Amino acid sequence: MKPDIAVLVPCHNEQTTIAKVVRDFATALPGCTIFVYDNVSTDRTAEEARLAGAVVRFEPLAGKGNVVRRMFADVEADIYVLVDGDDTYDATSAPGLIDRLINESLDLVNGARVETNVAAYRSGHRFGNWLLTTLVALVFGERLSDMLSGYRVMSRRLVKSFPALSSGFEIETELTVHALQLRVPIAEVPTPYRERPAGSVSKLRTISDGVLILRTIAQLVKEERPAQFFGVICALLVLASLGVGVPIWMEFRHTGLVPRLPSAVLATGLMLLGFLSLTCGLILQSVTRGRIEAKRLHYLGVPIRFRG
Repeated sequence: MKPDIAVLVPCHNEQTTIAKVVRDFATALPGCTIFVYDNVSTDRTAEEARLAGAVVRFEPLAGKGNVVRRMFADVEADIYVLVDGDDTYDATSAPGLIDRLINESLDLVNGARVETNVAAYRSGHRFGNWLLTTLVALVFGERLSDMLSGYRVMSRRLVKSFPALSSGFEIETELTVHALQLRVPIAEVPTPYRERPAGSVSKLRTISDGVLILRTIAQLVKEERPAQFFGVICALLVLASLGVGVPIWMEFRHTGLVPRLPSAVLATGLMLLGFLSLTCGLILQSVTRGRIEAKRLHYLGVPIRFRG
């Protein structure tokens, strides 16, 4: 049976590009349903998408994460193609990404961006993507080279098991960590990435959105890897305690006196806090394991209607 394919396009003020995106994906994936979710646009994005043949819906809460959460909740399909509406991604790559998903029984195929010209990828964005992808790889495993790509093909069971708690551009990070944490079968395929057409402006703010993504990574490490997170805090507190306490101990060893009592109390307090942090991490790690098992069981409980 041929799988039901849904193309999900989150949009905010993309009237100059959305019609072309809809037509390109309709041509590349005949028979698919293209859903354009208009996120509080102030231009003709919705009208242009509807005229091009898309199913247009609206999400009043601003932010890409809010749109993705709404799309994943509303749309029923076997295979989901998530792509930005700025016409920077190559629609002709979609059939190959879908074939890879089906033939290898994958849950996620990530479209790794390959610039077709220098202006397509700003240096600040490139460095930020490398830095954030490296941080996630260090903690959750190195399986993707372009964590912030806006072009992904996903199975139904991955989409329907994803809680989608983020509200903004950090949603890509959350989705990546979700897939890595559950250890679902994934792949990455290089796809062309071109410059935005004239009149289209990027909504991504390099510094502020980068800080938000970095904060999201820290929060996900705390929630999904608590032993590592609190273990690092423990190590820092222990080192600080030793830095303050060792000179006092050496002086006590030679003279039998503790002339700096406040420092000794501080060193003792830092050491106690360090081991308290470690204890919290170990307890929360057990709790997190139960959460991961519950998420994994929910993921396995979602039926998959295609096989490679």
